Amino acid sequence: MNQKSTIFWETYWKEKSESAPADASVSDWAFGADSDHLLDLVLQGKKTATCSGHLFYEKEQEPLPRTGQYAVILNSDEEPKAIIEITHVDVMPMNEVPEAFAKAEGEGDLSYDYWYKSHQEFFTAELKPYGLEFKEDMLLVCERFKLVYSAS
Repeated sequence: MNQKSTIFWETYWKEKSESAPADASVSDWAFGADSDHLLDLVLQGKKTATCSGHLFYEKEQEPLPRTGQYAVILNSDEEPKAIIEITHVDVMPMNEVPEAFAKAEGEGDLSYDYWYKSHQEFFTAELKPYGLEFKEDMLLVCERFKLVYSAS
């Protein structure tokens, strides 16, 4: 985590008058597409889920997210603005993502069609540098989360 994220994380626990759990797993990142808009949806309580391509974890040799992990969410200027806690993680083919999950992502008109089309476009672009094409059954890592702290 960057220094600002570390201070933000420590401030959250200090304001709770608690110590961070010794085994807490925390990272910092910004949403991939239109990070400020998606962050704003989180802050408004409209976005409580996100997904990413499973193969990107494989390619980058990154561990999959787990329930109970925290993330400091950054804006496009890499400033920490929120902390979320992951409450549930599923791995499933994109064409099997339920409508309720798509709606929980809080984007567009909240319809499954909007979710599918925008994610198809996003993943098509993200796969291109790897020389891969989008497939409707590509595995997604689907995370549900709750907002636990935000910048005042």
